Amino acid sequence: MTPVLAFIFNAQTVFDGAVFGLTYGMLAAGLVLVYRSSGIISFAYAEIGAFAAALLAVMVLDWSWPFLPALLVVTLVGALMSAVVELTVVRRLKDAPRVIVLIATVGVAQLVLVCRISLPSISGFGRFPSPFEGSWDVLGVTVRGDQLLVVLVVPVLVAALGVFLTRTLTGTAIRGAAANAEASRLMGIDVRLLSTLVWTIAGALAAVATVIIRPLQGFSVSSTDQALDAKLLVVGLAAALVGRFRSLPVALAAGVGIGVVERVLLLNNPSQPGLISFVLLALVLVMAFRVPELVDRSAGRWSFSAAPRALTPREAQRWSLRNLGRIGITLGFLAAVALPFVITLPSRQQTAAEMLIFALLALSATILTGWAGQLSLGQFAIAGVGAFTTAAVMRGGGTFFAALAVATVVGALTAVAVGLPALRVRGILLAVTTLAFALFAQAWLLDLDLFDGGRPSIRVPRVIEAGIDLGPQRNYYWFCLALLAVAVWIAARVRRRGLGRQLIAVRENEQGAAALTVGPARTKLVAFALAGAMAGLAGALYAGLIGRLDVTVFSPETSIQVVAIAVIGGVTSVLGAVIGAIWVVGLPALLGDSSEVKLLTSGIGLLVLLMYFPGGLVQIVYAGRNALVGLLGRGLPDVAPTERPPIPARPASSRHPVPPDVAVLRTDQVCVTFGGNHAVDHVDLEVRSGEIVGLIGANGAGKTTLMNAVGGFLPCTGQVWLEGRDVSGLAPARRAELGLGRAFQNAELFPDLTVHETVQLALERAHPSSTLGVLLGLPGARRREHEQQSLADELVAFFGLGRYARNDIGELSTGTRRITELACLLALDASVLCLDEPTAGVAQKETEAFGPLLHQIRSEFDLPMLIIEHDMPLVLGVSDRVYCLEAGRVIAEGLPADVRGDSAVVASYLGTDERTILRSGSL
Repeated sequence: MTPVLAFIFNAQTVFDGAVFGLTYGMLAAGLVLVYRSSGIISFAYAEIGAFAAALLAVMVLDWSWPFLPALLVVTLVGALMSAVVELTVVRRLKDAPRVIVLIATVGVAQLVLVCRISLPSISGFGRFPSPFEGSWDVLGVTVRGDQLLVVLVVPVLVAALGVFLTRTLTGTAIRGAAANAEASRLMGIDVRLLSTLVWTIAGALAAVATVIIRPLQGFSVSSTDQALDAKLLVVGLAAALVGRFRSLPVALAAGVGIGVVERVLLLNNPSQPGLISFVLLALVLVMAFRVPELVDRSAGRWSFSAAPRALTPREAQRWSLRNLGRIGITLGFLAAVALPFVITLPSRQQTAAEMLIFALLALSATILTGWAGQLSLGQFAIAGVGAFTTAAVMRGGGTFFAALAVATVVGALTAVAVGLPALRVRGILLAVTTLAFALFAQAWLLDLDLFDGGRPSIRVPRVIEAGIDLGPQRNYYWFCLALLAVAVWIAARVRRRGLGRQLIAVRENEQGAAALTVGPARTKLVAFALAGAMAGLAGALYAGLIGRLDVTVFSPETSIQVVAIAVIGGVTSVLGAVIGAIWVVGLPALLGDSSEVKLLTSGIGLLVLLMYFPGGLVQIVYAGRNALVGLLGRGLPDVAPTERPPIPARPASSRHPVPPDVAVLRTDQVCVTFGGNHAVDHVDLEVRSGEIVGLIGANGAGKTTLMNAVGGFLPCTGQVWLEGRDVSGLAPARRAELGLGRAFQNAELFPDLTVHETVQLALERAHPSSTLGVLLGLPGARRREHEQQSLADELVAFFGLGRYARNDIGELSTGTRRITELACLLALDASVLCLDEPTAGVAQKETEAFGPLLHQIRSEFDLPMLIIEHDMPLVLGVSDRVYCLEAGRVIAEGLPADVRGDSAVVASYLGTDERTILRSGSL
């Protein structure tokens, strides 16, 4: 034995670990290939391999196939299944964000699991088949037959893959398409065909890797494993992350390293086999911070939202239509209360209570994933922490009600700790880290003596407390229903108030949210805390429901199922969380409660809904509601149009008055460097009170980069001063709070917020929402909400946006989004406006009206502005002074006429065409 850093190991340990690691490396290689070709992490990858391995066991042991022919067949099966996934799911969702495609692969994994457990049962009992039996001593190391298979297969396959990718035209085309798909298309390469080929190769690798690892795991062929193979997936993802999802050799080497570390840990800590899960979690976290580029690379909206259409003024006359939602919810709640009188069997009442608990868990996923855009695959693990906390509190003499409160708080704190990586990573990387946490929680965290007192299973009794007998299943069902109702009420309030708007804004556009004073980091952590509190409470209720806790209950696979429930119901809807739980948990109970039915209602349901009803089941409910509203609204008299509201008085400003000759915004020697190149090179600029300053220059001159540095969205050297205060070290949201208004080039704003909600979001600076007040429904929170609504109405009317007030931003034209953005900047009550190409993408007629609008805003609100604009007549016509940039440096500044005639500006930007120069002075 050789001691190193208090660990002992020998050559046999290293060899055993390296053999395991070779299989991990093969799994990672397939994940790397898939990611490089399509930017997707397939959560169905390991499950395809598990199906192939199960099929091989049936073929060899029951159908008497020779091992090698069976291996060839299941390899082809794995390849074909992976290709079908690419052709039917990935291609259909090609325009969806990668996170949505990742969720779809979760559905694929569950569907493949259905196929696996539906295979014929294997008669007899024994180890997983291997072509070689016996063992051999080689250089002091014992080589078993199953290890020999790995040593022979993996190097050959890896070498063949390397030759294929580097020495063949097809391999070269695959690598080229992975590096630059658009350039490959221009060269006539069929990128879609190459993607299918890569998925096919990856499926074959998954099949072979899983087949050869099963004997090493001591896998029993008689066992019916009805869970997704989460550990293999996490190990493969960890190794692929070390290779940055780019390098196959590094990923393979990382797999070998993980295998060796796992064997060494088992040798030194045989009583803690789950310790490797801690190492995997740490490795994933470290690599997630080092590979931040693996975020959602696709364009398009993050999620698919479903919402009922707004009532027309005519329909709003009828009380029943205005309150249709409340009527439906009330009737549904009364039906839920009466359910135990219809379902009298205690076992069925327990299933109904379980459905309510999973609705609560799905609600936590709605807040975190649907609203905040943080895809967490660890919610049931947090519920496990809440459950074991409940047991620990009661073991220490606490009451069940006290345990519920403690579990809720602990769940919130655990979620915040898990969510800290979300401050740096999001999307698919966050999904990977939370899945690693789910594995860690089951394998090690929940097994600590802190939770279970050193016992393998612990009881959580339900007793009479505060006069409430929670023992009978019916009573416990009502108790769970009451807590779910409170959680639904809180969640609905959150979505309708400022906190909900902030969550959606951060999900849709972090930079835009920060420009309106919404701190993305704080907002994400609030979402994690709220979702974690609900998950912790759900875990405590689950502990009371099942009565006896065991770590195996809180599996990573169930955390994945929680997300599936939310997506099936409607991931952005409070109602969707309840509908999803009824579909996934309640419906199987009515149809026989078989495992196949459970998985079909989640796996197939998830896929069908994502591809055909992206808003979830609630989308169908809303469609029915809209039809009913249209039917009941017929025959109502038309409503006379209301008069246009007057121009609002200037809102009370929080800004300090600035003398006319003092700079409201000033930069001193600001520099921005990218890889040694100065995109902005020692720029001095100022905007004085009441003036409009233009910033011109050719494309690539550094204009937008300078404005991003001023706003805090890019690191820079030098200083930025706002109303005499140095804001150089402040975050963008803090600069916005101090009065820096920023409009972006693409005017994206927040596609899933309405115009009215977006303006209300900007009013958070002057009329901030209280998170605690929103959660508790305090009068002050309601008062601020009404103030925001009133001011938003005035601003919407002032800018002529009344007809679009209830439209989502994503439905608007570019010009209307520009006007909405200006309305937000006025709502923000900024000290200075920084507008980046405000007429980009706007029709000529709207562009001509933009200059007078800017002058009106300045005269009405006394707002200085810094404007980047390529429309020379506009910028020179509205500006009091102009700066011209070239290669990041100021080459001219002064009055518009002087800059227009400057020889350096003419040579650099306007060119020598006299017509262009004359046109620039046409205003």
